[in-house]
Amino acid sequence: MSGHFAKLAYTPAVRAMQRRYNGREVPFGAGDSPELGLRERQFIAARNSFYLATINQDGWPHVQHRGGATGFLKVLDGFTLAFADYGGNRQFVSVGNLQDNPRAALILVDYPSRRRLKLLGTVDVIDAAADPALLAAVSGPGEPTAERIMRIHVAAFDWNCSQHITPRYTESELAEHGLTLTESHPSQGAHHETV
Repeated sequence: MSGHFAKLAYTPAVRAMQRRYNGREVPFGAGDSPELGLRERQFIAARNSFYLATINQDGWPHVQHRGGATGFLKVLDGFTLAFADYGGNRQFVSVGNLQDNPRAALILVDYPSRRRLKLLGTVDVIDAAADPALLAAVSGPGEPTAERIMRIHVAAFDWNCSQHITPRYTESELAEHGLTLTESHPSQGAHHETV
């Protein structure tokens, strides 16, 4: 674990449990920067989904799946990510939570390679019409017009272990290997999510 992530995630209660259960304590490294390197940037650019966690004013967490075309989560610079936010179920739970508390966590998973990246940061929710240049930077060709832009200021990141990640493949990933969903799983319908 990186020192910058440990600074935010390893509270006194967490460190007490690490000592109690023989966990691994990571020192708070001096000069450890949360700047995204080439490895992180390439990983983010190759994802077509991630999970976004926010916290409401009463302290309850909310986790939401976000998906789109590969690379829809854009790396603007070493400390900033952004994505276009389109109309969905019209509940606005994440958007509302971010008004009360801008802190968020993201988990990005590469299921076939069994890798995952955790990010902590703060999120600005920007009306899409208010920043045409940023809107152009996060919009893909042929996509509908975004309602908002979520800009994430990275405070920390960490690579997670792959121990319990079950490999899963999208239809396009299977097609790259000359397989179809039916060929790869003859039950035709059962357990498609775990192919």
